[in-house]
Amino acid sequence: EGSCEALCRTLVSQKGLQRETADISQSVLYTSLMGLLLVTDNEKDPLALGSGRVGLRNIGNTCFLNAVVQCLSHTRALRNYSLLKSYKHEKFSKEDAKLMEFSKVLSGLWDVNDGDTVVHPRKFYSIFKDAVPYFSGYQQDAQEFLRFLLDKLHTEINRRPNVRKTGKEPEQKYARFIAEEAAAMWKKHLERDDSIIVLFSGQLRSSLHCSVCSHYSNTFDVFCDLSLPIPKREVTLWECLDLFSQEEKLDKENSPMCERCNRHTECTKRLSIQRFPQVLVILNRFTTSRWSISKSTVHVSFPITNLDLGPYGPADPVLYDLYAICNHAGTVNMGHYTACCLDENGWCFYNDCVTALSENQLQTNQAYVLFYQRSKKTSTTTK
Repeated sequence: EGSCEALCRTLVSQKGLQRETADISQSVLYTSLMGLLLVTDNEKDPLALGSGRVGLRNIGNTCFLNAVVQCLSHTRALRNYSLLKSYKHEKFSKEDAKLMEFSKVLSGLWDVNDGDTVVHPRKFYSIFKDAVPYFSGYQQDAQEFLRFLLDKLHTEINRRPNVRKTGKEPEQKYARFIAEEAAAMWKKHLERDDSIIVLFSGQLRSSLHCSVCSHYSNTFDVFCDLSLPIPKREVTLWECLDLFSQEEKLDKENSPMCERCNRHTECTKRLSIQRFPQVLVILNRFTTSRWSISKSTVHVSFPITNLDLGPYGPADPVLYDLYAICNHAGTVNMGHYTACCLDENGWCFYNDCVTALSENQLQTNQAYVLFYQRSKKTSTTTK
């Protein structure tokens, strides 16, 4: 039929790319094709959609849920995947209640008839809090909810559910270069965890430099969001990224064992982004110490378009465009969450009901979690 929807349905019906015995390259190919089809079809959506400018009813201290769901609802690839019900063709688990109810909420928000001005998420919230009782009763943290929700959705549609990590990973002795070692670790990740949620996943590189023998060692970890340090003054998002990636000195008591010296030595540590996600979730205003949790109210200015993460990883320019913001007003113990989301007609403010918003109203000290989509203008050589 030549449409994105028809091609997606054809792909998901081809069981050959989803067998548990399939080669990892086939699984990666499948994931890449699905993501490409869903992400790049910007001019013509594979679905008949309403405006999306529909509120979510607050059913008692659930503004954290409403704000996150609105942001995810405007994550094009995940939204289309859910509304097309593509998971029905590829999921392994029979327990699909959470994803089905999440899809129903999104269906209400994007109803082509725009019949409702407010959608009631009671069933979805009830099922989710039964699965994660931690989120019952009190006002919860939106970023924590986002992490739990993505993890639950991923568990239901993971194409590799029977492959589990066992013990310490074997050393990649053949990986003579950092890129090779990072690619090998990413491949191992996809051998265990492979779903549409991988769109949110990137890879961090932690580099240690021993001050005694000058040995370099690297470890690679998967991330689904980046929590940045915020200094006690007005800053830009780039300055927070600089702090995140700046070199840190570790004394003997706080350093890992040097692989060459075979003992704890003074060293330096630096974080960088090795693999860039398709959807970048970034910032966070809460910091936890041993005794308390505090919130930063410092104004952090951030770009709406062309956020370049290239300087923070081994790549050419890697550009991102903002499409959603989760805001938090108030204190640690008493606050309120709202969302700002971008659609084809501009920005809107979601606070139970929906109102139009101008771009110059986005920059506030309440911006808590920023959602960026990787831009098509990013160099094709960037991984």
